[in-house]
Amino acid sequence: MDRRKFFKAAAAGGAALATGATCSPAQARGNKTLPPDAVGLLFDSTLCVGCKACVAACKQANDMPMEFSTEDQLWDTPLDISGKTLNVIKVYKNGKLEAKDREVDGWAFSKKSCLHCVDPSCVSACPVKAMKKDEKTGVVSYDKNACIGCRYCVAACPFGVPRFTYDSPTPQISKCQLCQHRWPEGKYAACAEVCPTGATLFGKVADLKQEITRRKSLKPGTQTLYPRGKLGGPDQSYPGVVAKYIDHVYGEKEIGGTQMLMLSGVSFEKLGYPKLPEVSYASQSETLQHTLYGGLILPLVFLGGLTWVAKRNVKDDEHKEEGKNG
Repeated sequence: MDRRKFFKAAAAGGAALATGATCSPAQARGNKTLPPDAVGLLFDSTLCVGCKACVAACKQANDMPMEFSTEDQLWDTPLDISGKTLNVIKVYKNGKLEAKDREVDGWAFSKKSCLHCVDPSCVSACPVKAMKKDEKTGVVSYDKNACIGCRYCVAACPFGVPRFTYDSPTPQISKCQLCQHRWPEGKYAACAEVCPTGATLFGKVADLKQEITRRKSLKPGTQTLYPRGKLGGPDQSYPGVVAKYIDHVYGEKEIGGTQMLMLSGVSFEKLGYPKLPEVSYASQSETLQHTLYGGLILPLVFLGGLTWVAKRNVKDDEHKEEGKNG
């Protein structure tokens, strides 16, 4: 078959496929829902004192190496989560630093780790299911043996959580997995286990939401008991003074919700948490993919382009042959 006949055949095949294909409308999917027994964390910024006991406990529980940000390198001093640090405490400062949990002339603490999204972008983006969401607990986990190192999860996460160990000869993704490996021993997330004030609290998300409702209903300045460690576990509560919370529970609605919920006396944007829509990115991207590929729209567009190129080239060849014969 010569070049002209090949293009004619390709054009005819593309046209036949285009006319014979049936395009069924793709169904837009909504946000995925939270499993009834999902577990997570409550981080109350007003209770955090910045001791970073959670950072040290996380390193020990997950066998993570030290990370230095000072020249003396005397102790672990991570500035952000990374391939070596899964959980970190940061501080917001403003002006004269006269009072805690105040935006003007004050300071506040924030916690950065995986939020375990209800409808996680990293799971949706992973082509080999190295990122998985447990159907019962909702924990977003990572399987290094399945990972191919594409780092799509790194690009997809709106919180910038999955980190890649670029400095390792055997690189992998690093992220908090809520210390699942400790659960068979009757333990739970190390960050919550060691928190002296209960700023980080572990439990079922449904129970954590009830605790949030209770705290927000209390009058600022009054005394209350704050649970520590694990909700539903041994009573380790202690008395404390109720802070004035802003009217926003971070993680309640952001991109379909997360399993780490946060309370604060300072706006979350000041604490470094992005402002996000209620519709999950995963639902948007998967709807678009199903629309393009489920109805053969994208393949047909591609074949249409090939057909146009083929017809143009065939026409040019025919004109050239006619010129030679004339």
